[in-house]
Amino acid sequence: MHIILVEDDPQLGAAIQRALERLAYTVSWLRDGRAALLALRDETADLVLLDLGLPGKDGLDVLLEARRTHIRTPVIVMTARDGLDDRVRGLDAGADDYLVKPFHLDELAARIRSLTRRAQGLAANRIEAGALSLDLGTSEVSFRGAPVELTKREFALLQILMERAGRLVRRENLENSLYGLDNMVGSSALEVLVHTLRRKLSYDTIRTVRGFGYMIPREPT
Repeated sequence: MHIILVEDDPQLGAAIQRALERLAYTVSWLRDGRAALLALRDETADLVLLDLGLPGKDGLDVLLEARRTHIRTPVIVMTARDGLDDRVRGLDAGADDYLVKPFHLDELAARIRSLTRRAQGLAANRIEAGALSLDLGTSEVSFRGAPVELTKREFALLQILMERAGRLVRRENLENSLYGLDNMVGSSALEVLVHTLRRKLSYDTIRTVRGFGYMIPREPT
């Protein structure tokens, strides 16, 4: 999952980025509202964490403009504005969740998982596809009943494919989710990642649809 974090406080922004990257998320950290709106228009994000008190353009204005232009990316507002009227304005402006500072990073992670489940139509943290099982809460993966040790990025790739089991996931969507706004990633990075993941599972688990992308069958063996 590619998360755009919009936070102008350097200490808080760095802490959130570190915490989420440890959980295998790809995080692009932006510091002002104008940059956030440009990134949202490119639709490179799976989810946005949006502070409201931002330089350049207030976060609430960013959210309102994004929704007016039919950008549907899920947004969690993070702000010190804790009044009832502030919460109502944020949610009415199009926020999917509203988190008041200060908050614990574990709570933020839980809200991200909850919003991810809703977006994918899932009821629980555990995703299963045939012999594959993945737990979003504990970051544990098992295949044919045996635990599998994955790197953060391998886990992220497997999560994306399992959430969409039985459906083709286009290459460009995978690259956006896994590498975000990082333009320094080589053209073969995704193929290498898929290859290493197949070696840890089985070569038949992930199917290549040449010229388009990859998919995991609903019942991989």
